[in-house]
Amino acid sequence: MLLGSELRKYRDARGVSRADAGHHIRGSESKISRMELGRVGFKRRDVEDLLRFYGVTDASLINTMGKIAEDTNKPGWWQEYGEALPNWFQVYVGLEEAATRIRVYEAQFVPGLLQTECYARNVIKGGSVPPDPKAEDRLKVRLRRQQHLEDSGVKFWAILDEAAVRRPIGGKECMQEQLERLIELCDRQNITLQIVPFTAGAHAAEAGSFTILRYPEFKLSDIIYLEQLTGSLCLDKRSDIDAYTMAMERLSVIARPPAETKGILREMIEDL
Repeated sequence: MLLGSELRKYRDARGVSRADAGHHIRGSESKISRMELGRVGFKRRDVEDLLRFYGVTDASLINTMGKIAEDTNKPGWWQEYGEALPNWFQVYVGLEEAATRIRVYEAQFVPGLLQTECYARNVIKGGSVPPDPKAEDRLKVRLRRQQHLEDSGVKFWAILDEAAVRRPIGGKECMQEQLERLIELCDRQNITLQIVPFTAGAHAAEAGSFTILRYPEFKLSDIIYLEQLTGSLCLDKRSDIDAYTMAMERLSVIARPPAETKGILREMIEDL
């Protein structure tokens, strides 16, 4: 999806039609459309030929995009759990794995990447009616995603609504464990946590939770991820990216500073 999006932007900037692009790589207009939507794998030669056809001359960029093209044909570890994960969420896990910076605003729950096993199990099972027989597999995927965050050193910045942190999940002991886990994570160099207090009132994210995924090492545009009950949206238009980035910046201003987060969490533990 990321690579296809970038190819579309270069094609549009050059004013090349899908039909002409397809002809250039001995393909069709529909092939270019499928490539740009991320619905097929890529051949490195096709990607490099298209970039040159679109006027790209930066050898480093062409080489980077070529390497990404090769990676599109490699199965991700999360595909082992295909039956437990809807296709739209498998797409997100792939986007998350590739990101080098992740920014999240969460209004409902502690973000999945920061959840304890007890908290995550209760969230997953609590949202399944009837009970989901694949709930344990979904839990395994969540915990493995957390391991990637820990091992990779991805920059993760989460702004949490106070309601998301206070919502009781799994009982007192489970909540205390979760809050203590968040306190520990505050000391991680790659993790920044802020809390938007109830006293902040209405704010820039009235539409709900969202995630901004960034790929500076790959020279690709940001992706805005919005999750719904039965699907998700991935936005990459400049106007959408700017709007959500501005919302995140406004939230960071009204949220309590990161240095105060541990103190706020300790007060919540006392309130339990």
